[in-house]
Amino acid sequence: MEIGFILKKLLSAILMPLSIGFILGIVGFVFLYRNNYKKAKIFLTISFLWIAIMANSGFSKIMINPLNNHHSYLEIIPKDVKYILLLGGDIKTRGWEVLRLYHKIPNAKIITSGYEGAYDIPEAIVNANLLIQSGIPKEDIIMHTTPRDTKEEAMIMKKLLGTKPFILVTSSYHMLRSIALFKKEGLNPIPAPTVILGKKNIDFLLMPSGQDLQRTETAWHEYLGLLWSKLRGQI
Repeated sequence: MEIGFILKKLLSAILMPLSIGFILGIVGFVFLYRNNYKKAKIFLTISFLWIAIMANSGFSKIMINPLNNHHSYLEIIPKDVKYILLLGGDIKTRGWEVLRLYHKIPNAKIITSGYEGAYDIPEAIVNANLLIQSGIPKEDIIMHTTPRDTKEEAMIMKKLLGTKPFILVTSSYHMLRSIALFKKEGLNPIPAPTVILGKKNIDFLLMPSGQDLQRTETAWHEYLGLLWSKLRGQI
């Protein structure tokens, strides 16, 4: 596995909100055990406040809403589009959208994507098997088992379709970065977003929750991905 890919994954894990809060807490405890109570109080307080803010409902929605507002639900399917690309991740929701589109498009082909990661079987195969169990003929599914991220998927799609339009199915929060990466490769994706994690109403007075922390981390990951892609000239 490439050093650059490993470094990207490592940095992404370290720079996530919960990891940052955890690191701040560790630093605080180090000062505490060294009897440096002043610095311990500072870092432990910052750690607590940081996690509380990251898990706040209002903050999480401020983070996720801009990512959700770029593309709308695909209601009108363009003519002469035959390929549906299902990006890996969250098959429970993305899969329903793929099934809906497949049954609306005559002679459609579904492309599943995703390498094995920490598992024994590539995600592309896992998702393809789930689609087959849902009634999709095996011959209508194309599996891309090697892409480790959206950039690599864009490169493979370019070889497969060139400039032919295709429908891109992924979560709404991931669509902005995905479309940018695909268009940078000269592709013509048609966005079909799923899963809107944020809502319009923003309330900062609600108690912090694990769900809101997860929402913040999801948005944070996307912003880091956008920054990384821009720095590398991928978008």
